[in-house]
Amino acid sequence: MAIIDFLKKQFIDIIEWTDDSRDTLSWRFPDEDKEIKNGAQLIVRESQLAQFVYLGQFGDAFGPGKHTLTTDNIPILTNLKSWKYALESPFKADVYYVVTRVFTGNKWGTANPVMMRDADFGIVRLRAYGTYDFRIVDAPRFLKEVAGTDHHFRLDEFADVMRSRLVSAFSEAIASARIPALDVASRYRELGEALLPVLNPILRDKYGLETTAFVVENVSVPPEVEQAIDKRSSMAAVGNLNDYVKYQMGQGLEKGQGGGAGGMAAELAVGMAMAKQMMDQQGGILGQGTPPVPAAPAGGGAGDGATLPELMTPAQVAQALGVGEADVVATLEAGDLKGKKIGTQWRVTRAAVDAFLRT
Repeated sequence: MAIIDFLKKQFIDIIEWTDDSRDTLSWRFPDEDKEIKNGAQLIVRESQLAQFVYLGQFGDAFGPGKHTLTTDNIPILTNLKSWKYALESPFKADVYYVVTRVFTGNKWGTANPVMMRDADFGIVRLRAYGTYDFRIVDAPRFLKEVAGTDHHFRLDEFADVMRSRLVSAFSEAIASARIPALDVASRYRELGEALLPVLNPILRDKYGLETTAFVVENVSVPPEVEQAIDKRSSMAAVGNLNDYVKYQMGQGLEKGQGGGAGGMAAELAVGMAMAKQMMDQQGGILGQGTPPVPAAPAGGGAGDGATLPELMTPAQVAQALGVGEADVVATLEAGDLKGKKIGTQWRVTRAAVDAFLRT
């Protein structure tokens, strides 16, 4: 009786594995240095594959179902072991269970920016991230190249290697697609589908894997490029810049000194735009010098509308009134003559000069 119990402990008669995890890729059946009894039962559940390995060589593989292990239904292992005359003897072999289901929702992302040529920005750096789904399609290659002799190989052990391979394929695909950086966001699905035929041949040959879905969730450009895009959008929102400058100048004159939109920087920008407009209207002041303004008629105002521009500098007002420029500036600072100070320069409208002369 003791001999029978001893023999039972030395042989394996049932081989099975119940997978209660969600991150296991492969698992080696613990034989505890026992031999598999001829006629033993092998149980393989759905989404599993049992791969036999004998002395480092891959033997037979069994799909889902209940299998009786005899020398008749394990021909590869029988050939490797060189059994003669179909001897009904126990045998020693490693049994690896490989999970064949689809592993979903795995994350990928670019550790470093991907350099690419872009029609809008020239050479630009892109970062991207998303998710992918995959499954094992070649168990021997997967066990040889990835899991090795690991008795319990998990998803996180392979994540870094797989992520780098996916990013490499992503870089190649987005470069060959020549999609402008500004249009990538509207073509995520197209980009993901284009990656599959590029990625799968590499994964099958190298790792025995197949990607069933590749999702691009986000592609972003560096912060400085984002700022340039925002500025371009702001300029487009303004529309006609000339009309915008006129509007801002009018608002500033209505509110008086210290008002206006945007503070000193905005006032200086508006003043420069208005000065350029004055140069264009007067035939180019910078190229020809400041044209003389005829003196005001005796006993009258500042002259008729044709002799004075709509907007003048203190020097032009002084010349029109026949006084010194310093007197005009002092009058402006005292508030007797209404004007607009833009930066360090004063600007006075013709209407303000007429109103000053009538007081």
